[in-house]
Amino acid sequence: MKFNENFLKIESSYLFLNIAKKVEAYSKANPDKEIIRLGIGDVTRPLAPACIDAMHKAVDEMSKAETFRGYPPAFGYDFLLDAINENDYKAHGVELDNSEIFVSDGAKSDTGNIGDIFSLDNKVAICDPVYPVYVDTNVMSGRSGEKDADGKWSNIYYMTCLAENNFLPELPKEKVDLIYLCFPNNPTGMAITKDELKKWVDYANENGSVILYDAAYEAFITEDNVPHTIYEIEGAKTCAIEFKSFSKTAGFTGVRCGYTVVPHELKVDGVELNSMWARRQATKFNGVSYVTQRAAEAVYSEQGKKEIREIIAYYQKNAKIIYDGLKACGLEVYGAVNSPYVWLKTPDNMGSWDFFDLLLNELQVVGTPGEGFGPAGEGYFRLTAFGTTENTEKAVERIRKYFAK
Repeated sequence: MKFNENFLKIESSYLFLNIAKKVEAYSKANPDKEIIRLGIGDVTRPLAPACIDAMHKAVDEMSKAETFRGYPPAFGYDFLLDAINENDYKAHGVELDNSEIFVSDGAKSDTGNIGDIFSLDNKVAICDPVYPVYVDTNVMSGRSGEKDADGKWSNIYYMTCLAENNFLPELPKEKVDLIYLCFPNNPTGMAITKDELKKWVDYANENGSVILYDAAYEAFITEDNVPHTIYEIEGAKTCAIEFKSFSKTAGFTGVRCGYTVVPHELKVDGVELNSMWARRQATKFNGVSYVTQRAAEAVYSEQGKKEIREIIAYYQKNAKIIYDGLKACGLEVYGAVNSPYVWLKTPDNMGSWDFFDLLLNELQVVGTPGEGFGPAGEGYFRLTAFGTTENTEKAVERIRKYFAK
């Protein structure tokens, strides 16, 4: 009997679990201190009333024999697939068939599980800094190689994202097979223009690579030249898989629903990846509940769109409060325009975990150390706009007063 030894290669606990443990320890030692959490990207606003109404109606249906539903369709109910296709693709000039859309329990699961359909021999390219799930799931699967003294994995190609290039990655200087891109980006909050993304699509098609495009924060886009889906870019259907989520769009972090698009035109060695993903999902996943899918459908109703725009605007306002407040303190800040995240350079060359400790111990504000997103994240820090406006203003005021000393 042997276990998967690759699990021993990754950190013993997930980045955000480490943060939670530190905060819990501080809270126990200082029960009188009010802690403001702007670290994990979890939402705080209630679900839109349109979604709640749809869930109540669906629950009532589940209580009657004539309208009860058991196992959902493996890839999603037609009513939700139609709504996704109409609003997230046709509305942006993109034609998809519903069979190219796979409803799931969230983008995190799918970006982690997508590796199942690819050989372990593939060379992976990942931005640095990056959402930790991309790296950790490739380590778990055995695709990463070994870790060196700099904290990098031998079989992962690191695309370092630097301030001087607006934290956008450069095209790989060697052939890579799988390319993880996330825009608007987590953690930096930066977005990519259509012209810049076209370079990646062209690279992938020319080199036989597949882009794994995480668009979980698409709802926060405000600028016209930023694509809402990679399939707005000519040629993307032959080289890209896209992941989207209702978590940050509609506050479904506790409800769990998202979807992945795998175009029929995307083939590797003549085999459609769509059929491979369909086989994987039908085997390992039992679908998303009827109640949840009805709630997701309501996101696209006229009332749902209105209510969700208001929720997104609430978080966008918080992002601006953080960005403007920290900039006024003299800190170097990025993001916020097309994203709920603000990425800042730590002052005085302070280590990112040292800055975490300073904010927690001195100001009772929780953020996320940039080092947790990869080696290039050292010296940076992420704050999220998902708190309440009251707490966001309070946190920024605490930081302002501290740096005004």
